[in-house]
Amino acid sequence: MTREPGSLNAPVGDTGTMRGWTRASVRAPLSCLLSPHGRSVVTRPHVTDPYALLMAATCVLFDFDGPLCRLFPGRRGVEVAQRLSRRLAGFGHDPASVAASVERGDPLGVLVEASKLFPDDQALLTALDDLLTAEEEALAAGDAVPTTGAAELVRTLGAAGTRLAVTTNNSRRAVEAYLAREGLVASFDGHIHGRTADPARLKPDPDCLHRALGSTGASAAGALMIGDSAADRLAAGKAGVAFLGYAENARKHEELHNAGTDVSVSTFAVLLAR
Repeated sequence: MTREPGSLNAPVGDTGTMRGWTRASVRAPLSCLLSPHGRSVVTRPHVTDPYALLMAATCVLFDFDGPLCRLFPGRRGVEVAQRLSRRLAGFGHDPASVAASVERGDPLGVLVEASKLFPDDQALLTALDDLLTAEEEALAAGDAVPTTGAAELVRTLGAAGTRLAVTTNNSRRAVEAYLAREGLVASFDGHIHGRTADPARLKPDPDCLHRALGSTGASAAGALMIGDSAADRLAAGKAGVAFLGYAENARKHEELHNAGTDVSVSTFAVLLAR
């Protein structure tokens, strides 16, 4: 059966043909823009087709919470952030100091805010990370809601020979548990790069992207990140990696657009249908 060259639906054995025309024909020159914080980030403004961006990549870096699944759906994010904030009181700090992250339902935000407000309280930061990893994220991975089309996209890219990695602010433990549950461990071949002990290395710092490029042997110019936040977009730009936004709703689309995202999708179906 003959399929369109470059199609994700090309037969697995035909990956050479798939990579033939797309790598050369859709690669756009890199250019720079300034983030809202004044930092230079990389973008490929001349590629507006998300499928073309995907097909130009030899390595795809997935953010975890959002593009692959919803780790804390509904009100769960708020509840987790509240539990983290209450831990501050046990170390003599006011939980209200991280109220903004609690209101957003952003557990990682609580960790980041605490690290900025109390940088010398290593016992607190370790306790928060341990709580978030072992008692929240790892358990949540057991019933996280899969993002529609994500598993199919991962398997299709893997079968086509594209190198895959996870680049996330969540813990490696949570990612591994989710991938095992969904039968996706082999697709990523151990290239899971999550949160370290240093909150300063969380995205928008590009640390996890640099680790992923190193472990996969991919070049920044040949890689693509799929993410759903401004932090993802800025980290990709700092690492010199092309970016495809995943915006499941209008709020996410606005956040990504304001961060300089040129190309985004609201569903992976538009990529799988080609």
